[in-house]
Amino acid sequence: MKVAIIVAMDSERGIGKDNDLMWHLPADMKFFKETTNGHVVVMGRKNYESIPEKYRPLPNRVNTVLTRSRSYIAEGCAIFNSMEACLESYKNTEDKTIFIIGGGEIYRQALEMDVVDEMYITHVNHRYDADTFFTDFNMKNWTQEEIKFHAADERHPVSFKIVKYTKR
Repeated sequence: MKVAIIVAMDSERGIGKDNDLMWHLPADMKFFKETTNGHVVVMGRKNYESIPEKYRPLPNRVNTVLTRSRSYIAEGCAIFNSMEACLESYKNTEDKTIFIIGGGEIYRQALEMDVVDEMYITHVNHRYDADTFFTDFNMKNWTQEEIKFHAADERHPVSFKIVKYTKR
């Protein structure tokens, strides 16, 4: 089982505001879709509910929602009450990556449990007024490889780069 985080954050580690994205970067969305396609995506309930209804569950992925609620139902999704139970359920998943896709608390839990093998972080070259942030991590534990740089253009108001972090 391989566990990966995929996240976009601004120059101050901001990942969201009012349970929503703060930017519209089509090339980054395309990267997210292509990277997670055919795999397992794990997200918190608020993150799941922030996805526009017409896009959920995310197509061609095993959608997994973490929630404390024992009665929560999300059609087409697996529901777990803890990260531990979720990962235990997918422990024999050899042909799929388990992608942690947010939000902030879910990222923090995964990193604190020390189960993350890779991270795909889109570094957005702008500061937004975020209210949710990506957790700190020790850079010494990760190697970095820049996968893509995208300059600002008519469809992307700011530049960004995507970096793959692999656990040492």
